[in-house]
Order: sequence, then structure tokens, then C-alpha cells
Amino acid sequence: MVLTKSEVKLNFGDKAPSFHLKGIDGKTYSLDEFSDSDGLLVIFMCNHCPYVQAKIDSIVKLHEKFKGNIAVIGINSNDPEYPGEGMENMKKFARDRGIHFPYLLDDTQEVAKIYGATCTPDPFLFDKEMKLVFHGRIDNALTLEEEPTEQIMENNIQKILQGEKIEKDFEPSIGCSIKWKE
Repeated sequence: MVLTKSEVKLNFGDKAPSFHLKGIDGKTYSLDEFSDSDGLLVIFMCNHCPYVQAKIDSIVKLHEKFKGNIAVIGINSNDPEYPGEGMENMKKFARDRGIHFPYLLDDTQEVAKIYGATCTPDPFLFDKEMKLVFHGRIDNALTLEEEPTEQIMENNIQKILQGEKIEKDFEPSIGCSIKWKE
């Protein structure tokens, strides 16, 4: 496990890059399918990373709390040949962890590169116009042992739904590095 911080490639106000990715349900998803939402949370995640495993319950709760307003999607950009990754492992992880939002496979890793994703989890929050308003943490717990005292992403989602400005548009997420193909 290589601990990595997210980096800035997309800047505040940049439009969400488009994609066409296959989900664990066999359907191919594009960015356009989420344009009716009041916002979009794109989370680069995977199955084996202990940081994703530590945050997945919070991510599932975000989806449950804000579905109907904010679309949530998970994108797995790890090399599908990496142990514990690939479509079949994604399906099992989603079943085991109660994931009911689209979980997509970026097997070419091009989407991660366009977004500038570097770690798992690496969340990007977009507003109704699909412009980036926040890139960063789910909460303020930075180690696996810490309990969060602030729900950063939930607070930021509330702000965009209420038409308020998010004061800090980047707080680097911390997690395992994306497992790039050789």
C-alpha cells in the first residue's frame, strides 16, 4: 500500500470531463445521464484499499441521504488485473458493502487521468452545471484509526443544495495510490 494525497488537475469551476464506462450492472454510463441532478459526486475508489473500506459506509450514507438531489458514482480505475480488483470483485464488493449507486470500471484508466485522480478514495463534487465546486475529503479523519469529527463532504453537499459558496474548494484526500497498468 502506497499512501498518496490527491492532487489538483481540475480546478474550481472546471466542467466535469465526460466518460462512457461500464457499470457492475452491465449498463454503460455517461456523464449526460446525471445532468438532471442538482449535483454529482464522482469518487475514484476500489475494492481492496483500506482507506476506501474505512470510508465506504460514509459514502453509502451520503448516497442514501442525498439521492434524488445529488448523483453519486464510484469509478474504479485500478488495473483490473491487480489482486482484488476487476469487474467480478467490484460486484462482490458492492454486494457486501450495500453499494446501490453506479460503480463503474475505468479499465483503460483514461478517466482517472483526465480527472487527475491519484488515490482511492479521491472524491470530486460538481454542482448542477457540472462545474467542480470541491475536490477532497469525505471527512476529517486522516488515519484509519481516527474517528471523524467533521463530515466535510456532507457539509459541502448541503451548501451547494442551499446555494451557498464552499469556502475551501480543495482539501486533499488521502488513500492508496491508483494501481496503474505497467
